[in-house]
Parts: sequence; C-alpha cells; structure tokens
Amino acid sequence: MQPLAQKLNETLQAENPHVYDMLSDLGKQIYFPKEGILSQSAEAKAKAKKYNATIGIALENREPMHLKVIQDTLSAYAPKDIYEYAPPAGKPELRAAWRKKMIEENPSLEGKTFGNPLVTNALTHGLSIVADLFAGPGDSVIIPDKNWENYELTFTIRRGAEIVNYPLYNEQGTFNAAGLRESILAQKEKGKAIVILNFPNNPTGYTPNAAEGKEIVAAILAGAEAGINVVAVTDDAYFGLFFENSLTESLFGALSNLHPRILPIKVDGATKEEYVWGFRVGFITYSGNSDALLGALEQKTMGIIRGTISSGPHPSQTFVLHALNSPEFHAQKEEKFAIMKGRANRTKAVLDSGKFDAVWDYYPFNSGYFMCLKLKTVDAETLRNHLLEHYGVGTIALGETDLRVAFSCIEESEIEDLFNLIHQGVLDLEKAAVK
Repeated sequence: MQPLAQKLNETLQAENPHVYDMLSDLGKQIYFPKEGILSQSAEAKAKAKKYNATIGIALENREPMHLKVIQDTLSAYAPKDIYEYAPPAGKPELRAAWRKKMIEENPSLEGKTFGNPLVTNALTHGLSIVADLFAGPGDSVIIPDKNWENYELTFTIRRGAEIVNYPLYNEQGTFNAAGLRESILAQKEKGKAIVILNFPNNPTGYTPNAAEGKEIVAAILAGAEAGINVVAVTDDAYFGLFFENSLTESLFGALSNLHPRILPIKVDGATKEEYVWGFRVGFITYSGNSDALLGALEQKTMGIIRGTISSGPHPSQTFVLHALNSPEFHAQKEEKFAIMKGRANRTKAVLDSGKFDAVWDYYPFNSGYFMCLKLKTVDAETLRNHLLEHYGVGTIALGETDLRVAFSCIEESEIEDLFNLIHQGVLDLEKAAVK
C-alpha cells in the first residue's frame, strides 16, 4: 500500500477504528499526493516571486491569460478569481463562508466537532465520493422506498453495494422510523450500514417533524449500540425549503459526536438552496471525534477529487462566494422562499378541495420542490405519456401508482390548471378503459 495511504489509515485506526472499518477497499487505498504537481505548485505560488513555471496555466501581463469575448461577460470579476484552477478541496474563502452558514442555520452544531466543508461538483459528486470511500460489494445502503433513482447508479451500479428499502411512511402517514430501525438492525451480521437521509425528500417533498427527527436519531443510535458501524449521510439537497410542521435543521447536527460507531456526513450545496443548478457547487462535510480523524478523511476525499475531476470549476465557486458575502443575500433568499412556499400551499389547497378524491390521494408533503400523487384508477406511466401527448404536461411516473409533480417550476396562478389537466387525463384513460 502507498505509504501516504497507510499513514492516513493508521491515523483513522488510532483516532476511531470503527471509522477505519467503514472504509471500502478503495477508501483504504486512496490518499492525496503530498509530493506531486499540486503540492509543488502550491509551494511555488508562495515562494517563487520571480518566475513561477509550475502549474499548467498561461499568464499574460502577470494575470491569467483570457479571451476578451469571455471576460467581457464576466467583467465584474478579476481574472484570478475565475480562470485559475481552484484547489482540489475548493476555494478556501468559500469553504469558510459555507461553514459559517451551516453553523448559523443549524444551532445543533454548537459545540460539535466537524470539519471544514470540501467543495464538490454539486451533490451527486458528493454522494459518489461517499460511495467511493465507504461502499463496496455486499455493503447495505438503506433508503426509503420513495427515493431518488440516482442512488442506485451511485451506490449499486458503480460500487456494487446493495439497496435495502423500507417504507417511507407508516400507517399514520408520518415518517417510518420503526422501518428504518428494523433495516439498520438487520445489518447486525454485516456489522455495517450506510444510511441515507434525504430531507426534504425527493420525490415526495416530505420532511419529518421534530419528534420524528428524534426517532430517526434513536434508530441510528440503536444500530450503533448493537455493534453496527453506521455511515449516516444527510443528503440535504433541498435544505432550507421547510414550509410547515417540519424540522428546520439538518439531522447532521443531532448525529454529530453521538456515538463512535456513527460517522455523520453532510452532503449539501448551493445548487438548489441558492437556485444555481447549473453552477454545480456542492459540499461534503464530516463530523468526527477529533481533528486528526477529520483531517485524514479530508485527505482521502481530496484524493478522490484529484483522481476524478481534479478540482471543481473556479468561476461558479467565485459567484457563490460573492452571493454569500452580499448584504442583499438573505433578503433575496427570503423573497424566493416566499414564492416557493406560496406554490406549495396553493398545491395543497387545490388537492384538498375534494375535487380529485375519486382518482388519487397524495403523499404527505411539507417542504422542498415536489409532491407525489398516488393514483387510484390508472397506471402512472400510461398517464404520464397521455398528458405529454394530449395536454403538453410533463410529470414523472414512479412505479405503477406514483406521479411526481414539481410545483417548484409552476407559477402559483397556474397550479390549479395543472392539476385540472392531470385530472382530465385520468378521466380520459378511465373512459377509454370502459370502451
């Protein structure tokens, strides 16, 4: 094994052997090169005051070379903040600003030990880093039956792990913490479980309330106390979009420093939170029992980044940093939040009108971008195609009964018309079936 990887592994074993045991084979072998192009270039950047002939960029008049046709559209930014490579871990100022934001928005992090966020190429990249470091053949990835389909590609197809599902909702229509607990404890023989907590949930738009949140934490703790090493991943893609009766913090804070056998990992980003989907700026943050452990995990994460994308895009990191530091940032976020909440409330009011009760129910939702219909009389894929072909309406079919509707991209004044058209589509199919 490469000596740098061995040293990181020894640090993890000394600081928390359970975390070391959570690593995949790749996770154990990965490291960030200390004596390569990047480290030598960083040293030269600090000391080579006359000529710096290290990194593979071009300079002109002592600033990054660039084309005027590009710079003309980015004239608010200095060339050094958009054209140079960003560090593999991300722009330091952005990492610090995001950490500050995390603490402000998650008071439960007070007094907890957690690392500095590392910048990822949005959340999918962050989740793939988790998969690379911790998932391998035979490992169980525990997710609810209502989930984002990309988890299968990321953890199962890429890394050979096995998906374990439990029902998202219980009979009361609230979060099924008992099902989660059962699924974790079922991994006793394996001794390891990767648990993904995605709230607000995609596709249902559901976030547990405070009492349910405590039940989730208790379920994960029960697994740890039973001798199971739990990689607890909070996929906080839609963080902050909490509209009614739900947690308003990530469970990352409550899970941090909870038990030596629990490794909390927060995957989040500006993508949805700041409405910059195409910027591809995400973050991955670890919680642990010591700075040495967090440092080792950071080095391994940087190794994964260096070995895949090398580093994330610099311009979008600069744009997000500028937004976070802007005095108008919070007011503008509140303005967009109000619009999104209005759309969610209007959706619920339309669905609660009673007009559609014969043809569908809907799963409880209180947050995020989406909600899900549970169709009673027609097949979801058949309806999806019918709506596209006859009404120009796009929806997402999930299984036989579930139809996901993104109210996030529909104006509040048009929401009722949208559901009227979906309803008409159901009636069309019912009528055709009778014939």
